[in-house]
Amino acid sequence: MTAFSRTLLAAALAVACAPAAYAGKPAAALDALADPALSARVRVEQDALRAERAQLPGYFRQAYARYPAIPAGTLEALAYVASRWQHLRPSTSQEHSEMPRAYGVMGLYHGEGFADQVGEAARLLGVSQSRILAEPSLNILAAAALLDREIGRDGALRKPDAEALRPALERYAGFAKPVAGAAKSAVADYARTSFAYDVLLTQDRGVEESGIQVPARAIAWERAFDAPALVRLRAPLLRLNADADRIETADYYVDPDTQTLRSKDPKLATAAASTDYAPALWAASPYHSERTSYDSATIHTVQGSYAGSISWFQNNPDHVSIHYLVRSSDGQITQMVRENRAAHHVLSHNKTTLGIEHEGYVDNAAWYTAAMYNASAGIVRHFCAKYAAISCSSAFQGPAGSVVRVLPASVKVKGHQHYSGNDHTDPGKNWDWARYYKLLNPGGGTPGGAAGTVATNGTPLNVRSGPGTSYSVVGTLADGAGVTIQCQTTGTSVTGTYGTSNLWNRIGSGRFIPDAYTYTGSDGRVAPDC
Repeated sequence: MTAFSRTLLAAALAVACAPAAYAGKPAAALDALADPALSARVRVEQDALRAERAQLPGYFRQAYARYPAIPAGTLEALAYVASRWQHLRPSTSQEHSEMPRAYGVMGLYHGEGFADQVGEAARLLGVSQSRILAEPSLNILAAAALLDREIGRDGALRKPDAEALRPALERYAGFAKPVAGAAKSAVADYARTSFAYDVLLTQDRGVEESGIQVPARAIAWERAFDAPALVRLRAPLLRLNADADRIETADYYVDPDTQTLRSKDPKLATAAASTDYAPALWAASPYHSERTSYDSATIHTVQGSYAGSISWFQNNPDHVSIHYLVRSSDGQITQMVRENRAAHHVLSHNKTTLGIEHEGYVDNAAWYTAAMYNASAGIVRHFCAKYAAISCSSAFQGPAGSVVRVLPASVKVKGHQHYSGNDHTDPGKNWDWARYYKLLNPGGGTPGGAAGTVATNGTPLNVRSGPGTSYSVVGTLADGAGVTIQCQTTGTSVTGTYGTSNLWNRIGSGRFIPDAYTYTGSDGRVAPDC
């Protein structure tokens, strides 16, 4: 291993291809809300949830006392991933859901295409299913009993480290189980791995907001997942053992340009990537049909978890599907249907629209993080740049609501609740349309360009003759250099200081720099198209 690679590993940072996937705690939901009325309503909602959450730490302690094999912090992280520490009551919080309903603080499934975790836990605890559904203390204890059972199935593995818990977490997830005699599903395996990864990522970062307390614990990622899994997941935070040379093997290395873990086999390096939108991972759904046009973008809230959605959209009795999924905690994106096909997500409008599902539940604004908004807006900006009929300036920017409100066809970016012929009310009352509009149209379309600052953590940035890394280097810019962005165009996706972007800024005749290294005070397009 080279000294430079050791430095990268010791620094313990590998930036993923997902937008806004930075080290540190997940972004709070209440930052930068653009709609004043929504901001006030969300604060009332979160204050009520804070009071509800105050009793939960005591219930977690009771569960750990009864099941001492579970590592400290695991149950808190599971509750965060499943519900954001909210006792889910499907009669209200999962209305019109296309996903199997989840119950309680721990988001336990009760059949409907996924495992019957409620029924299994009731048998383990010797209590009624209705109590597990209704009582937060028993709901937490039920999840602990299920996880303890999976830990026990690993034989001598007792009181494991968090990293060693990965196989038990994957089995615990409760997603659709393989059918006897059916071929093994790589997408189903990816969904379960993604679930385990999300639980460990929550522990790695820690959470302390609005009464939620998940203690931070540094995860040794190379112990939890093998290198191929880390490549597939595009893990945003890797703490690797530099002395043991665990990552720089015959097959994998740390890319010194992007500081990401990569495979030396080109097929492995690109197998999980979307060919439509570079920042997205790819996990195919079999449910799609012919498309007739690209007329609009549809915004959804999935009423469930990111990993569970991946599993469901790959195998469900109603054949529902989506083009893109966005994770709440860090904005990771998975694509499941190609853009040239119609996903099954908005009934009679499927053949003309492109859909984005967002992890979470409509009645808890904590799911709508800055990372999620930024990642989602990046997808829609990609639509607007690629398809002439979809204009970001025609996005809905009115107030959020919890009813069906049909908008005219001239509004090109809107919610599921804004289409005719359906009874779905997502993304619902907590989606900040004013904020989203600003992310889609940050420059306001003014022709004067924008001022920017180059940020490269001390390394000079190459200036290229065209919008891509294959173009020749015609100069460099020092860290902190000021630039004037004349216009923007699409090119090679680059991961840099400010995430992943396929936008390139023209700063002079035949002089281009990747937008991922340019700070302009806001995300997205800040200058007209070249």
